[in-house]
Amino acid sequence: MRIGVNALYLIPGEVGGTEIYLRELLRALAEIDAANEYFVFTNLETGADLTPRQANFQWKPQAVHARFRPARIVWEQTIVPLEAARYRLDIILNPGFTAPVFSSCPSVTVFHDLQHLRHPQYFRWFDLPFWRLLLWASARRSRSLIAVSEATRDDLVRSYPFTRDRIAVVPHGVEAAFFSLDRSRTEDYVLCVSTLHPHKNLDRLIRAYSRRKRDYRLILAGMRGFRAREIEKMATEGVEITGWIPRMELLGLYARARAFIYPSMFEGFGMPVLEAMAAGLPVACSGIAPLREVAGETALFFAPDSEDAIADALDRITTEESLRAKLASAGQERARRFTWRRSAERTLAVLTK
Repeated sequence: MRIGVNALYLIPGEVGGTEIYLRELLRALAEIDAANEYFVFTNLETGADLTPRQANFQWKPQAVHARFRPARIVWEQTIVPLEAARYRLDIILNPGFTAPVFSSCPSVTVFHDLQHLRHPQYFRWFDLPFWRLLLWASARRSRSLIAVSEATRDDLVRSYPFTRDRIAVVPHGVEAAFFSLDRSRTEDYVLCVSTLHPHKNLDRLIRAYSRRKRDYRLILAGMRGFRAREIEKMATEGVEITGWIPRMELLGLYARARAFIYPSMFEGFGMPVLEAMAAGLPVACSGIAPLREVAGETALFFAPDSEDAIADALDRITTEESLRAKLASAGQERARRFTWRRSAERTLAVLTK
């Protein structure tokens, strides 16, 4: 088969977990599939490093900037179908929510979440109409949909009932590097890896942490988002906000952290929780369905809308040694179930059926 990969959405360092998802998925596809041909369509912000070097992968850069979203959308809806015809594609994988709606080439589209429908208050008013129209049209027109969790599948069926029989659940994997981190030199901080968006609930986390003087820091690592200014103003003594950092530096933060906390109000999957589990960190996170799906019984869950519950979780995850040891060991063992190879195999099965 000749498989297109619509990577026009990707802006390196600016789209969070969906960048990790695409890079790791393509790397794993290159490891397991030498038979099919891949054509990776990128924007002007994304370099050749996204495309695996195997002979059956071809980099097809497009003359459009993703940062100017209207231009990217127009290009996706008009030029990508022409490129699909030009390269005689059999299928297009759209890993970033939206598909070229009027293409004659069938699509498989990945839905990481349906936050624009579940929590529209977290979106800018002028973005919402485009999210609603494009995601509905992509769900309607795609031959198959990939949901990254059962929770996201349920949201798809609830919001777009016509997709019920076209959805495959393909969970994320986790990089093998997390399992081999040297955790022998931990430092006194609790780590939270998260974009500074409203639904990440970081304001409650900071208030819970700041209730009293603590013997450890709280490090928030992740991209600046729609709530960045407010969160940065809230940062009190002991709270450190790193902004986006390179992947290797992030691995170092996981390696040295005393514990990990994730208070998000909404997720499609929850990749940072899985990464922390794989790193052997004791994890506390909000008890929402996607995170329970990832962590099973290996995390300390709390109610994300309760500042008291978050404060209690911080206390327990940093002081109760038997709990910390139990969660760290069980979490790492559970994380071994999530591999990018398995994600690639399931994705390939959807593409080639």
